[in-house]
Amino acid sequence: MAKNIMIVDDAAFMRMMIKDILTKNGYNVVGEAENGAVAIDKYNECKPDLVLMDITMPEMDGLQALKKIKANDPSATVIMCSAMGQQAMVIESIQSGAKDFIVKPFQADRVLEAVKKVVG
Repeated sequence: MAKNIMIVDDAAFMRMMIKDILTKNGYNVVGEAENGAVAIDKYNECKPDLVLMDITMPEMDGLQALKKIKANDPSATVIMCSAMGQQAMVIESIQSGAKDFIVKPFQADRVLEAVKKVVG
């Protein structure tokens, strides 16, 4: 069965690009959000198998949203994405419950590798 994925990124073109990669490879994109605050509401609505979440966003960043989603649903599966491959961000993301970390600009195969590793 195809896995349901939610994409969270403040850049519409990034959401579109990720959605394109995922749908071409048999995944269902069940929700999109442009910031962490919207992501939390959408997560509760969609209950996706996986969330691909940007870190740097207006209103509420990805790390705050990750922590809130994990607090509400400890079994939530999240992969963080960020243009800043800063080690502190990666470490904080993983410590906060993220399953993987993808650095932008990313290659389609890296996105798919991370998704397959986490949700099959």
